[in-house]
Amino acid sequence: MTEIDRLLSIMARLRDPVSGCEWDREQTYGTIAPYTIEEAYEVADAIARNDLSSLRDELGDLLLQVVFHSRIAQEDGAFEFEDVARSVSDKLEARHPHIFGSEQSSERSQTARWESLKEAERKAKGATSAMDGVALALPALMRAEKLQKRAARVGFDWPDPRGPADKVREECEELAAADGEDSRFEEAGDVLFAAVNLVRSYGIDPENALRAANAKFERRFRSMENLADDGLDGFAALSLGEQEELWQRVKQSEGGKAA
Repeated sequence: MTEIDRLLSIMARLRDPVSGCEWDREQTYGTIAPYTIEEAYEVADAIARNDLSSLRDELGDLLLQVVFHSRIAQEDGAFEFEDVARSVSDKLEARHPHIFGSEQSSERSQTARWESLKEAERKAKGATSAMDGVALALPALMRAEKLQKRAARVGFDWPDPRGPADKVREECEELAAADGEDSRFEEAGDVLFAAVNLVRSYGIDPENALRAANAKFERRFRSMENLADDGLDGFAALSLGEQEELWQRVKQSEGGKAA
């Protein structure tokens, strides 16, 4: 028995309506979905920490999610794990004719063909809009980027960063002028969406850029706390001006700008 067969057998046992685990039997696609998303992020976290031991374990947890969904589908008579594996294998072979077929092409044409094949797949599934197929469950920042890229493929995009930069300024002004909570909420979303478009116009991945900014802020904040007397309690007792002075000291120690 292979390890994947063992895993499938374990899941079947856990889902057994008579002798299985009560918790596992009660789960549905919907109740398992949040765990699936969480496990994907834990895989990404292990990679970011370069922790290969954790990566092995987290990939196993993510694989369990695939097996879990597949088992529920098998019980529903929809599909099973083998169908999932076959589907992705067929897709990979179809998207790489230069590897699994006789076609030869450059790296640039490979990228173009990849997008063309994905577009054909979406149309085959009944897509009627360039926006079709952008998952609702994606993090908002990532979904904004994908929506904008889809629009850009059909020509709805600025030719250079000046357009999105002007749009960011415009949206910031509209947020400042907004009257009422609902209006401010809407304009705040427009500011963030415009910022994603600006970053994207420079060829920068917004999700990765924000992750790096988060890490930098956390690192610098912890350094400020370490510089303050009595750590966190001491830092909280400082005035905003004194906290700002510590911030500038930390930035300068990292070789950052003074302001």
